[in-house]
Formats: sequence, structure tokens, C-alpha cells
Amino acid sequence: MNRSVVRGAQAELAVQEPSLSDEEVVERVRAGERGLYEIIMRRHNQRLYRAVRAILRDEAEVEDVLQDAYLAAYRSLPEFEGRARFSTWLTRIAINRALDRRRRRARLVVLDPQQEGNPLNDADTPTWAAPAEDPERQSARRELAQLLQDAIDQLPATFRPVYILREVQGLSVQETAESLGIEPGTVKTRLHRARGLLRERLVRDFDGAAASAFPFGAERCDRLVAVVLAQLHQETQ
Repeated sequence: MNRSVVRGAQAELAVQEPSLSDEEVVERVRAGERGLYEIIMRRHNQRLYRAVRAILRDEAEVEDVLQDAYLAAYRSLPEFEGRARFSTWLTRIAINRALDRRRRRARLVVLDPQQEGNPLNDADTPTWAAPAEDPERQSARRELAQLLQDAIDQLPATFRPVYILREVQGLSVQETAESLGIEPGTVKTRLHRARGLLRERLVRDFDGAAASAFPFGAERCDRLVAVVLAQLHQETQ
């Protein structure tokens, strides 16, 4: 059997092993078991993909940023002090990389002129930048998850990351606040506004479908893990 397949299967089992915490994996990676970093990637690919996609939306850019974030996190493992959960620390790195990418492509919209340094400020009068209505999509209940994903994509940039992390990914208010570098109260306000905009857009109950939006399939997961591991292998030669 191909060794990469075996390693992938072993990593998948480790991802599902609740007794092995992120922090324990990190300690073993820092102690020299570099191959265990694959566990971290497979365990957090879905979460980081959703967080980054909430900011960028361009699939090619999202994967580039994920690779960059995992490499940056690996290089910074000696600096992880455990004051926050590792998952929060890792998510924050990915979000920062995504925001940097968005700034570089010069598409950042300043929503609050009094706080121009923060790209995630509240918008006083949020508006949709939605495409033309598609009656066929709206009437196809079988495609509810896709409709929801489209609707979330059209949320104002200041609300989209909050909705993704809270409703799609299931983070707590505190975890979302720490990941985005904002106050818990701001998380609650933005989530409330995002829900209102989505209700206006969908006019239907979609809460049960939220968890199925923005999938990060096994093939993409394997590809991302392989690219990052290959890069790390080159760096450690």
C-alpha cells in the first residue's frame, strides 16, 4: 500500500481520537515528531477554510492562504504559550493572513471612517451587494444549502466572518471575539444584523442547513495537507 495513503489513514484516526488534544499534538511536534502536524491540519481544515472563505470568497486564494497560514503557524509553534486555545491561536493566524491578502488586492472597503484601521468595523447602514434574483434557485428546496451559501457570500464583509464562525462553525461568542480581535458585544451585534439580512434574503428557515454549507471535502483536504507537508519537508532538510 502507498505510504502516503497509510499516513493519511493513520492521521484520520488520530483526528478522531478525543484523548489526543491539540496541545498534546503541538508538544509532540515541537519535540521532534513533525509528521504529527498532519493531525493538526486535518483536524482544523474545515474550520480554517470557513473562516478564510468568509473574508476572501475566492477559492484559489482561500487555498493559498490556508497553506500560508499552516506554514506560518508551524514556524511559530515555539512561540505558542497556551494562553489561548490552540484552535483560537491557529484561526487568528489564518484570519490575519486572509485580511493581509485582501488588503494587498486593494479591495478593502472602509465601513467606519472613524476607525479606518479595523477592516471589520460595523457598518451603520449595511447593504447587500447581491446579484440579480434567481427564481429557480429560490424555489428549489433541494438546493437549500447552496442557496444559504450564496446568501452568506453576499453578507457585508463586516458581518460575514462573525456569522461563519458562530453559526456555521459553531464557535462560542468568546472564541469568535478572540479569533477576530473584537469585543464579545460586537460579535453579538454583528451576528444579530447578519441574521436579519439573511432572513430578508431567504425568507425561510435555514438553520438546520447551516452546518452543511462550505464543505471542505476529503480530496481538497488531502491536497492541502500534501502541499504543506512537502514544503515543511523541504524546510527541514
